[in-house]
Amino acid sequence: MGRKNNHFVSADERQPQDRRLTRPEALTIVLVHPRIPQNTGSIARLCAATGSRLDLIRPLFEIDDNKLKRAGLDYWPLLDVRVFESLDAWFAANTSVSPWLVEVGGPTVYTEAPFREGDFIFFGDEQDGIPPSLLERFQDKHLRIPQQGVRSMNLSNCVSIVTFEALRQLGWLGLEK
Repeated sequence: MGRKNNHFVSADERQPQDRRLTRPEALTIVLVHPRIPQNTGSIARLCAATGSRLDLIRPLFEIDDNKLKRAGLDYWPLLDVRVFESLDAWFAANTSVSPWLVEVGGPTVYTEAPFREGDFIFFGDEQDGIPPSLLERFQDKHLRIPQQGVRSMNLSNCVSIVTFEALRQLGWLGLEK
């Protein structure tokens, strides 16, 4: 898991871009109003490593935040990132999508979800989670990660857990095994 080659990444390269690097069948990780740059940076690394797209829905912190730069290191040029001004804007751009929603209290354990190529997996912000209106809209797609004794787990850990389960179910979508 060590570093092989870190190179300098300019401020322009750190800006979100839809670079079309993601394979058509790959997953899209959607962060609704992310608040903590380090979590988003870790999730960006995960997306780059798995060939997944990352969608960010505002409001959110400034992308050029130093903590995000440090957390994302040199991965931004390897990543497809799209930024949307609101949930409404996201759904307007993704009209036929029925996303999975990962949130505490979901009726279905994430390992029981029948993930498919091209799925969108939503995660809410670190404080408020996914908006209740969205959970109501997609009740049958509401997933949880089993846990005990804590309010919730770290966002980047949750994204990793669910992403790798989805990839496992999909035969790793061409990733190295």
